[in-house]
Amino acid sequence: PRRARGRGAGETRQTPQDAKVVSNSRTGSVVMNREVTLDSCAVAQGNLSVTVNRQLNVNQPNTPFGGGQTVVTPQTQIDLRQSGGSLQSVRSSANLNSVVRALNALGATPMDLMSILQSMQSAGCLRAKLEII
Repeated sequence: PRRARGRGAGETRQTPQDAKVVSNSRTGSVVMNREVTLDSCAVAQGNLSVTVNRQLNVNQPNTPFGGGQTVVTPQTQIDLRQSGGSLQSVRSSANLNSVVRALNALGATPMDLMSILQSMQSAGCLRAKLEII
């Protein structure tokens, strides 16, 4: 979140920040903020494939009158495959950082990464503005 100056001296307040990914096609760098998330999707690019499955788990208290609250928590499974049978599985809270790290571990090129991000955005599973510079 960005900090904004309040009316009083020294006052700051948090303002919401938009989810954003910036990719530099010349250098291959990818920068994202912590607001970026993913929905379920599957992407194939060259010899790499990415599958993101997101489920919502509902946890309820054991005693109906104990005063506990029902909590919904997301659980995400990210599977990456590379030709040759290599499989890497990453559990996360559906954040793009985990996908990028796992793709880098498999040796994805910067162009692979940018193509995958564009495909995820086109499919509606990248919950962020994607800016390629």
